[in-house]
Amino acid sequence: MLLLIWAPKVWHRLSPLKPPALLWTPGGEAVHVRYRLLSRQGPGERGRQTQPQGPGFRTRLLITGLFGAGLGGAWLAARAEKERRRQQQRTEALRQAAVGQGDFSLLDHRGQARCKADFRGQWVLMYFGFTHCPDICPDELEKLVQVVQELEAEPGLPPVQPVFITVDPERDTVAAMARYVQDFHPRLLGLTGSAEQVAQVSRSYRVYYSAGPKDEDQDYIVDHSIAIYLLSPDGLFTDYYSRARSAQQIADSVRRHMAAFRSVLH
Repeated sequence: MLLLIWAPKVWHRLSPLKPPALLWTPGGEAVHVRYRLLSRQGPGERGRQTQPQGPGFRTRLLITGLFGAGLGGAWLAARAEKERRRQQQRTEALRQAAVGQGDFSLLDHRGQARCKADFRGQWVLMYFGFTHCPDICPDELEKLVQVVQELEAEPGLPPVQPVFITVDPERDTVAAMARYVQDFHPRLLGLTGSAEQVAQVSRSYRVYYSAGPKDEDQDYIVDHSIAIYLLSPDGLFTDYYSRARSAQQIADSVRRHMAAFRSVLH
């Protein structure tokens, strides 16, 4: 009869498989047997081990990424739609303000007569100022030119015509305008005229201006509104940009107007 050195409590967990264990006979001889430990898991737990464990980590990561991308796309679409509606509301409000209504008759810096119809079919960026302006007018014209240069560098966009209209017809003759505009952009068009003609176009675009007192050299400063106007190819006032707006902000706005433009003239 064999005597086990293992306690009876442990023996029921052994079966004759592997690895080897020593058993002792009454005569002192050692006998090798093989055993294996039985799992402590019950039948239900062993059954669950064989079942699929659900989506793997990569699958879960992919699903999460797709879900996040969907939410991000929906947010961007909603934001674009909100911006489009806001732009439409602003454009409609500006049209109702009746800015830039009516025609005008001026001379360009080459002495050629110009009217509003000459710019039909073109996008126009327009600024009112005067050639003797010490700093603000040159700065604003430089900004306007930066916008034009940025937009004309994109082949898919229509050209933008830069226009400078004087509010100082007494000193800003055709020759004076010709000398002034050549320092900014080769396509910058300078417009001047009589005091009455300048007053008419200024009223049309709601531009305020007033000449100050003359000094001993007969020099004076003209106080005036500071804004860059955008006209659509229909010749309609579309937007305006204050001094606080950067060239990049103006260029972005013009692009949006170009993308949304639908002619109302037939």
